[in-house]
Amino acid sequence: MKNSTLRVVFAIGSFCCATVAQSAPMLNIQFPGPSESTLQRNEALASFRLAVGPFAAGTIAMQQTEGNLDQRAWRVEVPRVSTLELIQSLRSQIAAAGFKVIFECETEACGGYDFRFGTEVVAEPDMHVDLGDFRYLAAERAGLKGKEYLGLLVSKSPENGYVQLTRIGGETATLAAASPQSSEPAAQADIGDLKPADAAQSASDLGARLDLGQAQVLEDLVFTSGSSELADGKYASLVALAGWLNANPTKTVALVGHTDASGGLASNTALSKKRAESVRQVLVTSYGATEAQISADGVGPLAPRASNLTPDGQQKNRRVEVVPTLTPE
Repeated sequence: MKNSTLRVVFAIGSFCCATVAQSAPMLNIQFPGPSESTLQRNEALASFRLAVGPFAAGTIAMQQTEGNLDQRAWRVEVPRVSTLELIQSLRSQIAAAGFKVIFECETEACGGYDFRFGTEVVAEPDMHVDLGDFRYLAAERAGLKGKEYLGLLVSKSPENGYVQLTRIGGETATLAAASPQSSEPAAQADIGDLKPADAAQSASDLGARLDLGQAQVLEDLVFTSGSSELADGKYASLVALAGWLNANPTKTVALVGHTDASGGLASNTALSKKRAESVRQVLVTSYGATEAQISADGVGPLAPRASNLTPDGQQKNRRVEVVPTLTPE
């Protein structure tokens, strides 16, 4: 099926679990261009060998996983978007759902031909892999029924991007799609989760989510359109974040900036990084956070969480997320 930017919602859980704290947040995937679903495969109980390392010394490091298997592939019309831009957009959305990247590589660093043909890849034409330009990542998160794993592979042809997403473990995932041309929200079947952007989440929850390795939107931050500066005011989320960082001096986080879709990709990406840098500086100078614990980057409009066709949606898309990062040992 084809949509003018497909938004895929993986809802985890059931109605009986709606009151359970720390339920796994939904994984929302939205592509930066018109997309077509080319394959969908579901198995209620399966085993899957997930690549968690490059091809080296004649082999690929694999994680043996078991559980519910959901594998999907898409063709995305993004002729001017690189594989790096494409995976950056998806990585941010994966992190926002609480997944932590455990391995990531690009083409030759993955192992080139040997990696591509040593891992499970959907057959052509449903999934095309350019042996000179592909990227891969593996991620994991804590679910209600143990660990959940994710493998993401992206590549390109001159006209299209190609995406393969495999999830294994946890509870059964469901899918709904919506076009950003409509202001109606995507239908979300089997919703038993607390939404990661739920307004009921207070700043006091931020530390608990970071302790679990999960990303969190700093919901109370306010940016005006086109500006990289925070509006004046005291922000409870920054108080909570600075407090968590000071209480955990060995932990590190990344601030990831996002914009609405007004303007060009390059200018918006630069703006989103400036917003993240602005928050970083305010955390250090006004809230007493340690500068070395915080990095900042931006992905512009590539990971929207709402329609850019309404003022409310644009406001929601102008945001900064905090993502726990691995601390070098």
